[in-house]
Order: sequence, then structure tokens, then C-alpha cells
Amino acid sequence: MMKPGPSVLREFLAGQAGSAVLLMIAASLAMLLANLPAAGHFYHDLIHAELGPVLTPKLGPMTVHLWINDGLMAIFFLLVGLEIKREFLDGGLSTWERRRLPIIAAIAGMVVPALVYLTVTGGQAELADGWAIPAATDIAFAIGVLALLGDRAPASLKLFLTAVAIVDDMGAVAIIALVYTQGLDLAALAGAAAVLAVMLGMNRAGVKALIPYLIGFALLWYLMLLSGVHATVAGVLAAMTIPIRCTPGAPDAVDSPLHRLEHGVHPWSAYLIVPLFGFANAGLTLNAQVFGALLAPLPLGVALGLFLGKQIGIFGSVWIATRLGIAERPTAANWTQVYGMAMLCGIGFTMSLFIGALAFPGSALLVEEAKGGILMGSLASALAGYVLLRWIAPTTR
Repeated sequence: MMKPGPSVLREFLAGQAGSAVLLMIAASLAMLLANLPAAGHFYHDLIHAELGPVLTPKLGPMTVHLWINDGLMAIFFLLVGLEIKREFLDGGLSTWERRRLPIIAAIAGMVVPALVYLTVTGGQAELADGWAIPAATDIAFAIGVLALLGDRAPASLKLFLTAVAIVDDMGAVAIIALVYTQGLDLAALAGAAAVLAVMLGMNRAGVKALIPYLIGFALLWYLMLLSGVHATVAGVLAAMTIPIRCTPGAPDAVDSPLHRLEHGVHPWSAYLIVPLFGFANAGLTLNAQVFGALLAPLPLGVALGLFLGKQIGIFGSVWIATRLGIAERPTAANWTQVYGMAMLCGIGFTMSLFIGALAFPGSALLVEEAKGGILMGSLASALAGYVLLRWIAPTTR
């Protein structure tokens, strides 16, 4: 396990955009393989190849795709949970004054895109479950773009975007647990609750060794998989039980289990798990039928939800909150820069792809259409936000 130094968040904000670049490469490779005549079948056969036993009859034999989406992504959500807990107890969201504006912006940034999606899709019943797809922000991509801008984006803007994305992640996890859960197995759910109670008991008893918590995480994941609640939720629940030693304004404590686990998991998540997820889920086959469907209600609703809904919701809520005196604008950031940051929040790649697969589990066609909308909306948000912050927004000193 790595020895904790500065927090993972501070290291990332210092300019480590490598994970975003790697994710982009993995997604591009998936698109390339899915569309090469000689490799298209190889790509689809690879990600759907059976790799293990039947863990639950609902899923059938475990495939490469299932192991990544339901297995490895639970570790990604474990990291998300660790970051949420750290920020609320020992970071930028540790006081209500610091939480107020990011929470307002994140809620508006989830509600408005959902409303845009539902408006564009016209209330079609078969598309209604996709309302949450444009509500998510990909923190790695968004922070990666800000990192590429260097001092064109003040540090306060990067911290604010990170805080909004963390609150956004909390909303996404709640949506996954409450909305995309089907056919609950109450016995398995009770077992998961018992394991979680034991893990919380270990925390209260002062257990600081990580191994017992990791064993509990594995058991919790399996029981959640059986229960019908998406197994990745186990990652966030497990993270809430990991002990933390708060060190406000100082480097992370060497003897803090949460900080040690976060430092240990982060490289695996950023440089292996998330790129693998992008490779397994971004392989959209481009053909005349797909191009013809890009202006269909589903992809158009997702794209406009990400591109318009995010910037309207986030920028609008920040502007209103500031005008009403509820909160203050991020320090040293002008309104044009705040607007550019709101645009970047429309990059919903990883979380949007994840929710898209959950929203339409019985329709490969709708999942593909959702992918097209996610790619359009995320690309437009990234390019528009970068251009605005790089060449249009005045710098502040």
C-alpha cells in the first residue's frame, strides 16, 4: 500500500490528467475496433466472452462485460465513496458554507438535464427510464480538460468543479440504487445489511486494519449482486465504513485507513478500471442506420440534456444563488470562466454510459442510441468548454 502523502485529489488537481487521456485512448480504440470490418466481430465477441460461473440466474454466465461493469466498477465506486466521505469530513465540503453552492449547483445540474431529456423525448414511455443518463458528470474528463488549460482556469474553479462532481456522484449512486433496482431478493438484502452492520461495528470498535474491511466489501458485493440492487452500490456503502483520521489543512495522515486505501485504489481505478470500462462500453458501431438515428428523440434528448441542461442548470443556479446572497462565486473566477466550467460538467462519459446500460437492459438498440447521444453531448461540452476557457474567457489575477 502506498504511503499517504498529499491527498489524491490535490495530486490530481496539480495536473495529473493522465487517466482522462488513457480513457480517451481506450474509448477511441473501442470505436475503431467496433467499426473495422475485420475486427468488429472480434471486439463484440471479446467483451461478451464467458469468463466465469453463474453467480446469479438474473445475469447468467459472467462475461468480460459483466465482470467489468458489475465487478471492477464496484472498486471504482469504492473510490467514489472514499472521496465523498473524505471531502465531507476532511476536505472541501467539510463545512456547510463550503457545501452550499456545490450542492445547489449539483442538484440543478441533475434536474435540468433530466427535464430537457424528458421534454425532447416527448414523454415516450419506452424512453422514460433514460431520464438520468444526462444527469451525470465525468469527473476525470472534466478535470482533465481543466488541467490542460493550465493557469487559464484558476484553482478555485477546479476545486468547485470537483466538489460539484462529487455531489453529482452521490446523486448518481442514489439513482442507481433506488431507480434501477429490479426484483429484490429480501434474504440477500438482509444478508448485505448484516455485513454492513458488522463493518460499521468494526469501525466503532476502532479496527484500523484494512483486510477485514476488504473481506467485508467482497461479501457485501456478492450479496448485493444477489439482492437485485446493482452490485456497484456495495462500493459506496463499504467506503462509508472505512475509518478516517481527519487532518484539516494538513497532508493526509499516515495512520488513516481511509487515506491509505484511497491512495492504494486510485491508481488501479484511474489507469486500469476506468479505461477498461471505456473500452468495453464505448464501442458504438457507426453505420448509416446509426447516423440516421442520431437525431431520434433518445440520442438527441441525451445530447441536449448534457450540453444544454448541464450548463443552464449549473450556471443558472450559481448565478441565482450569488445574486440572492446565498453563496459567493468561486474566488478569482469571473462569470465567463464559471460558464465554461458549467459547460465542462456536460461531459458525462463514464457515469452516463453506466446509467445508459442500466436504463435499457432489454434493448441493445436503445443502449446504442444512448451511447450516440452521450458521445455527441460529451464531445460538444468538452470542445465548447475548452474553447471558451482557452480563447474567450478573460483571465483573472
